[in-house]
Amino acid sequence: MQHVLESVGAFVLTHLANIGRVVLLYGETMRQVTRRLRVRSIVYQMAHLGADSLLIVGLTLLFTGIVLTLQIAHEFIRYGAQSTIGAVIAIGIGRELGPVLVGVVCAGRVGAAITAEVSTMKVTEQIDALRVMAVSPVNYLIVPRMLACMVVVPILTVFGDVIGVLGGYFTAVYYSGISGYTFLHSITQYALLYDMTGGLIKAIFFGNVIAVLGCYYGLHAPSGAEGVGTATMQTVVTSIIVIFILNAVLTFFLF
Repeated sequence: MQHVLESVGAFVLTHLANIGRVVLLYGETMRQVTRRLRVRSIVYQMAHLGADSLLIVGLTLLFTGIVLTLQIAHEFIRYGAQSTIGAVIAIGIGRELGPVLVGVVCAGRVGAAITAEVSTMKVTEQIDALRVMAVSPVNYLIVPRMLACMVVVPILTVFGDVIGVLGGYFTAVYYSGISGYTFLHSITQYALLYDMTGGLIKAIFFGNVIAVLGCYYGLHAPSGAEGVGTATMQTVVTSIIVIFILNAVLTFFLF
């Protein structure tokens, strides 16, 4: 029994210490944001992290829209509610599926890339070299990636929302036999602009979390090639868990 309690206590203390270090790093990052921004680095990170994710985001949301429409179209037609299918697809993707799926995809694609890059710099002592040259690693590495992700993830969310709704549109029209006018009219009649902007607010927070956690695990990666892989795995798992928790909290306050 004592061994079990010791293990539980060590587990809790370890994770509380990690949370504390993340909070301190986040506070330092916010403080560095107010200083000189490296605009060129931010733009480079936006191109590097955002443009390379367009394909996987587009495919993910396209097939999500298709599957969602396939699942609900038959039941809605059965109960005579086919005039609301377009709005349901648009609201579901705009509020929840769009930002959450883009966040999960970016956690796996962007978060892993950030951690692998930063942890490799740590293992090869490039971060120590920055400190020797009196360059803040937080300002040089974390701030550009955080700001880039806070811009790129919402843009990817808008792109994914449009692709997802288009996938639902073509499925409803060419497979379920619903007229295109009925699908589009239901969106204009029942869906609100806030259904989209609320999801974008979520995406901003998700991008912030992905970048900060990616850099945190990169800066604290164990030594050696195995450490890079371990840090990358921790980033992806932790980012996805935090995204789902944060999504529940934001949904409670936003909607």
